[in-house]
Amino acid sequence: MAAMTQPVPRRRRGLTPRTRNTLNGLLFAAPWLIGIAAFWVYPILASAYYSFTKFNGVQAPQWIGLANYLQLFTKDSNFWDAVYNTFYFAIVSIPLAIVASFALAMMLNAKIRGQVVYRTIYFLPTLVPEVALALVWVYLFTPGTGIVNLPFDWLGVRGPCWLTCAQWARPTIVLLALWIIGQQVVLYLAGLQDVPQDLYDAADVDGANFWHKFRHVTMPMMTPVIFFHLVTSVIGALQFFTVPYIMTGGTGFPANSTLFYSIYMYKNAFQYYQMGYASAMAWLLFLVTLLITLAIFRTARLWVFYASGQS
Repeated sequence: MAAMTQPVPRRRRGLTPRTRNTLNGLLFAAPWLIGIAAFWVYPILASAYYSFTKFNGVQAPQWIGLANYLQLFTKDSNFWDAVYNTFYFAIVSIPLAIVASFALAMMLNAKIRGQVVYRTIYFLPTLVPEVALALVWVYLFTPGTGIVNLPFDWLGVRGPCWLTCAQWARPTIVLLALWIIGQQVVLYLAGLQDVPQDLYDAADVDGANFWHKFRHVTMPMMTPVIFFHLVTSVIGALQFFTVPYIMTGGTGFPANSTLFYSIYMYKNAFQYYQMGYASAMAWLLFLVTLLITLAIFRTARLWVFYASGQS
């Protein structure tokens, strides 16, 4: 009689090594994923919803559609003052900062004695906290008693009113922005040192002078650095907040000339408790920043040169 065969139990199929590694990776990254979802993704989506509501941060939001946006464009004069001040600051300070930091980097790249000392001196203002820098700036530019007014006193003329009148308040803050370009100077200095010396040697063989080398060698090789500086400066200028807020207490004095967009948005959210209105302002700022940044990227292929031959 043939021996009866026992059925072989089917072995349970386990996870493949690739699936197991994926699950382990997700498990290790779970705290970070939960954090970014809770503190980044959710606030963004919530602010998009609140921008269409009347919300004070405590009571339940009330849906009002596009009323916040219509009020911004048609009824809020402070909004347009803030927009004007912000764009004035960006349009004036960014080109000046690019030119000044590039020129300083060119001088600091020269082979002179005490080169390290000069580089350190120009970088030092960036190490000062913004709050302390704003308070010192207010002291320096106080009409009549500020140190900046001493040359005018020596000449027997009346100095500018600086932060106490509308026509000088904006230029004064632009001057402050030029005072803290140490990081940009270091950035340009690193870019200058990365320019191949062979290109300068070839230009010397061709009889090029300083201007020709600057125009045809230095500038093309530095365009990626200028491009990076331009993009980051636009984003930073449109969000300019700490220094003018400390200098004026967020009042916009004088005559709303120092009321920047981010300050007005902060006041609506945390002083007037109009969270929905502030959310609408935040999304407008995001869209404008995005459009300007995309425009800069779009035009980059026309003027940004990369050593690899791509632009």
